[in-house]
Amino acid sequence: MDNPPPPAITYTAAGLATVVLILLSRRLFSRKLKLPPGPKPWPIIGNFNLIGPLPHRSLHELAKKYGPIMQIKFGSIPVVVGSSAEVAEAILKTHDISLADRPKIAAGKYTTYNYSDITWSQYGPYWSHLRKFCNMEIFSPKRLDFYQHVRVEELHSLLRSLYKTSGTPFKTREKFSDLSLSVISRLVLGRNYTLESEKGKGVYTPHEFKKILDELFVLNGVLEIGDWIPWLSYFDLQGNIKKMKAVAKKVDRFIEHELEEHDARRNGVKNYVAKDMMDILLQLSDDPSLDVEFGRTGVKALTLDLIAGGTESSAVTVEWAISEILRKPEVFEKATEELDRVIGRERWVEEKDMVNLPYIYAIAKEVMRLHPVAPMLVPRAAREDINVNGYDIKKGSRVLVNVWTIGRDPKVWDKPDEFCPERFIGNSIDVRGHDYELLPFGAGRRMCPGYPLGLKEVGWYTAAAD
Repeated sequence: MDNPPPPAITYTAAGLATVVLILLSRRLFSRKLKLPPGPKPWPIIGNFNLIGPLPHRSLHELAKKYGPIMQIKFGSIPVVVGSSAEVAEAILKTHDISLADRPKIAAGKYTTYNYSDITWSQYGPYWSHLRKFCNMEIFSPKRLDFYQHVRVEELHSLLRSLYKTSGTPFKTREKFSDLSLSVISRLVLGRNYTLESEKGKGVYTPHEFKKILDELFVLNGVLEIGDWIPWLSYFDLQGNIKKMKAVAKKVDRFIEHELEEHDARRNGVKNYVAKDMMDILLQLSDDPSLDVEFGRTGVKALTLDLIAGGTESSAVTVEWAISEILRKPEVFEKATEELDRVIGRERWVEEKDMVNLPYIYAIAKEVMRLHPVAPMLVPRAAREDINVNGYDIKKGSRVLVNVWTIGRDPKVWDKPDEFCPERFIGNSIDVRGHDYELLPFGAGRRMCPGYPLGLKEVGWYTAAAD
């Protein structure tokens, strides 16, 4: 009789058999995933070969082939792209909570105090507190009304300077960027950071500070290869991480200086009354009843959000508005007629007048449709496995909404590539996140919290520019 096999071999064989049975049972009984359609990815790079210098336009072309919901791969990471109002509603409303996280990318880590701001922080108690604070304090109707005089003074200052130099060429973006920065710096920091008279009071001159902000905007919009092929992040092949760290140091130096000045002003003053938004943030950080740790880092991150988010977006939109109006004299004539009829030529247009200027408001909405400041919304990350419009999206997938494509959908918009403000006259579609055909500020829980201020500025500045 043959000797029986040693116990070790028996146990090994039994273990292998168990593993095989488990794998087979999973294969037999697990539901086969139905992934969104999309191009076949290459090894390592995924579908990066299909993405040009303007990613939203590349994805627009791919959506024509694969449909309003598709899946591509950036490196090793699956990316689901929504390109219709129907899919956007499913992503931003139906599955809002399931897709409420943010991917952890280099820009969020290095330029927003390790994901401490409202844009890149993960969904949870900390983010919820920031959101509540923005809605209830920073961008509440009462607070915006309180600071209305700042917006009035700065806009009138710009208009006076343009009148004095009439006939002299100027750069529209530069003028309106200065306007936005002057307003937001007064609201947040209590002083106008665009005036040469402020030179020497801060750590940077106004010119230096604007260059830092420009660099920050660029670095937050780059396609960093290490975000999608993680093992390459160590090598920093594009040099972006080095640049992010450098600009983050400059920004921190600036904000620390402002914090020290604000602390000195508040120190020892009983029942101190906040004079600007940084004062309000510091009071928040001192509140012992908070359920989350906000602290100095939180103050810095939210301060940066307010300054960066409130500076460039309005200026870009107004620049596009002026460009489109100049190319269509009939639009200019209609806008001028409405202003003359409603406002007259004896006074300046005011914020409160906007409700009586439907054509001006239509111009602003048409610009936001055709030229959204963010052609793609800030990416979301799936917190769990979900099914969107019949397709499976795996946990960890990144999800994009291509606002640029939605704004050009011929199923929604007649002659979508034409600038036609009249399409919004008598049209109830609005930009406040309830109509998914028009999403310049996003929608859902992660909608831009500053949209009430942005909407006031865009409409009013457009009327003033006309």
